[in-house]
Amino acid sequence: MSRPAKLLSLAALMVVLFALSLMAGKVWVPFDAWFGTDPRWWIILELRLPRAILGAAIGGMLGLSGAVLQGYMRNPLADPGVLGISSGAAFGAVAAIFFGVGGSLLLLFGSAMAGAAGAILLLGIFVGRSASAVSLILAGTILASLGGALTAFLISISPNPFATSEIVTWIMGALTDRGYREAAYALPCIAIGMALLLTTGRALDALALGEESARSLGVPMGGLQALIVGAVGLGVGAGVAVTGVVGFVGLIVPHLLRPWFGERPSALLLPSLLGGAALLLAADSLVRLAPGANEVKLGVAMAMIGAPFFFWLLLKYRGRILWN
Repeated sequence: MSRPAKLLSLAALMVVLFALSLMAGKVWVPFDAWFGTDPRWWIILELRLPRAILGAAIGGMLGLSGAVLQGYMRNPLADPGVLGISSGAAFGAVAAIFFGVGGSLLLLFGSAMAGAAGAILLLGIFVGRSASAVSLILAGTILASLGGALTAFLISISPNPFATSEIVTWIMGALTDRGYREAAYALPCIAIGMALLLTTGRALDALALGEESARSLGVPMGGLQALIVGAVGLGVGAGVAVTGVVGFVGLIVPHLLRPWFGERPSALLLPSLLGGAALLLAADSLVRLAPGANEVKLGVAMAMIGAPFFFWLLLKYRGRILWN
């Protein structure tokens, strides 16, 4: 099968899963109820359509970010969480809830984006002028640990159990009750982040030959690193700001698609965007169909899928050098 045919197949899968996301839930809305005067149409229009749009956009951003970071770091275990930006955005949102301003979507979103921006700034300070992927990994690990520790600290000193419950619920990540306002805030940032990351393909291909070879081919390593960190921070930070933390998408998707599209980093970017959207739409549909009165949180479901996958990757790459 040719590459265009594979891309069309992947896009068709995403469209099917988008339609499934509109139908699936405690109240099933079949396709024949989408038209006419069936009152269930309003469930789709008011509740499920913005949720599906957000799910596709955030999943696409996470999948694309994972492919770019694995190509840049030449590390098959890299994903957006390795930079610590998700932890920074989560801490910003948790701080807003802790101080009682989380009820305002604008303030919650702004606080989360401020946390993501702070993480980007600290990455720049820690890494300095070094364009080394190893330095970026180490700095990101430090920031992720720091963000997690600060978030846990706020939970431990939370003034009341209601705030604690809201924080914990938000951290688990979900698309439940997300509407057009959340989409209006997040989608422009995600779109800009995606557009920037899609321009990195040629540089990533050169980097696959090694940093010295990439420099000799004219790749500005410092500029490339700044572009990737800024774009991931903008897009992933916006996603975290409206849904909470949803992990493992960026880790899983590139590995699933490499046997189909090849190892070349640039060949994986667009497929990973489409695959990430499809994976998150499928997961969100499944959590709504799970038995019980309450939905399983999307972040929890992805962790249950991603943790065994991560363990399999560790076994697969055990004994190998994961970065150059």
